[in-house]
Amino acid sequence: QGDLVESGGGLVQPGGSLRLSCVGSDNISRYFTRAWFRQAPGKERELVARLYGDGTVDYGDFVKGRFTISRDTAQNAVYLQMNNLEPEDTATYYCKSGNKWGIGTLVTVSS
Repeated sequence: QGDLVESGGGLVQPGGSLRLSCVGSDNISRYFTRAWFRQAPGKERELVARLYGDGTVDYGDFVKGRFTISRDTAQNAVYLQMNNLEPEDTATYYCKSGNKWGIGTLVTVSS
């Protein structure tokens, strides 16, 4: 496994919820900035949410209060709770810390 391992993706209906997890290895600081990006087919990778070491957060404009990023330092994990999902949220979601990326987890929103 890599230094960042994502999980929690899957198929969900519009309006549904998913919780993505990103667990870091011992090579990844549990306190450092960690972010979620996503990339849909044919589109550029974009920032979904970023959690800084001091606890401040950034969200992509499209989030509109639907997603929440959080951290569990004991587990060296960062989570992305996604609610009220829309078909436009369909993408591969990637975790990033420093210059390291996970391999991604696919989220498909479809009825």
